[in-house]
Amino acid sequence: MKFGGTSVADADKIRRCAERVLRRRRQGYGVIAVVSAPGEMTDDLLELAQGVGENPDAREMDVLLATGEQIGIALFSMALKRVGQEAISLTGPQAGIYADSSHTQARILKIQTGRIREELGRGRAVVVAGFQGLNPRQEVATLGRGGSDLTAVALAAAFRAKFCEIFTDVKGVYTADPRVVSQARLLRSVSQEEMLEMAASGAQVLQTRAVEVARKFRVPILVRATFQNHPGTWIYPDRTDRNQRVGRFFLRRRRAGKEETMEEAVISAVTWTQDLVKITAVDVPDRPGVAARLLKYLAEGNVPVDMILQSGTARGVNNISLTMARQDFEKTKGSVQAAARRVSAKRVLCEEGFGKVSVVGMGMRQHAWVAARMFEVLAKLKVNIEMIATSEIRLSCIIAEKKAQEAVRALHRVFCVPRR
Repeated sequence: MKFGGTSVADADKIRRCAERVLRRRRQGYGVIAVVSAPGEMTDDLLELAQGVGENPDAREMDVLLATGEQIGIALFSMALKRVGQEAISLTGPQAGIYADSSHTQARILKIQTGRIREELGRGRAVVVAGFQGLNPRQEVATLGRGGSDLTAVALAAAFRAKFCEIFTDVKGVYTADPRVVSQARLLRSVSQEEMLEMAASGAQVLQTRAVEVARKFRVPILVRATFQNHPGTWIYPDRTDRNQRVGRFFLRRRRAGKEETMEEAVISAVTWTQDLVKITAVDVPDRPGVAARLLKYLAEGNVPVDMILQSGTARGVNNISLTMARQDFEKTKGSVQAAARRVSAKRVLCEEGFGKVSVVGMGMRQHAWVAARMFEVLAKLKVNIEMIATSEIRLSCIIAEKKAQEAVRALHRVFCVPRR
């Protein structure tokens, strides 16, 4: 059971979350509760660090940020004991979570389950600090923004849990961001494959890396509201959920008297993200292996890249464009420019003010009408498409950020609003 920062923002909310854990224990479950830093504490700590000076040391940032979760688990454990449930709080290192050496963006290497199993065997609820682990130098390392989701799913995988329950401030996963699209509908279930594409293209319900781990180890996830008795959204391993959802889709169509098409595309959601930067390495020599070298240099600099586009010219050179979040670009600007120089780019163009809109659903790749309809909708809005990327179940376009919300609403009306 994972409780995010909004769920444990104050003492009363912590007590109510503790009662949820108690109810699960009374149902006969052993419970591992993963707890985030209370409220806006992580943001407050980040602001303090920025006040000391720009670009603070990554190691010290991990030492600082890890304290928020430690406050959360101590208070949560106290609350559990208050309602009669024996509990113990463990930091990430104490819980046996081992990570690599990448401060502020560490990846989990392994989980040693002995300590937690020992505590569960004593009838205790184990409260684990999210977002953190122990690196090879025996130092605390944090797992990146949203890392408590990753902690919870990784622990569920390590213990072969029945499911991982994610408590948050929304009812579940929607067909679009309900703050932007008033007609957004709650999804009762979605496949992990679709959820991975949705998370990667802007849906903020779950961290992308958490969904990757869930998919790899086939961990069912239930996303639900912390303080409402709502069933939430199940995120199932792909094959099971694909069969269930396609079956329900065809049943709805038969009831509506529509023609059944076995391989018809099913659109689950329209997602978006904003505050993107487009970086273009201009006039890169058109030789085999240049793009591979560029990406290698970016990887060495821990530069997180989203979309990539190479455009050829008639002069023996190419332009290579890529996108990333502006906050990531601010931290890795030097690495990006150095990588471009190492592949002999004539210059580097950095443009801000972009957003990404995506449609996600099963069976899209074989259906050109999805792309045609999406491009038609954007054209009617006079939206210029800067870059396009596709996968088996996702189609994404980079557009001007100021047009992104309008585009999301229009695409949702076309793809996700049921026809009467």
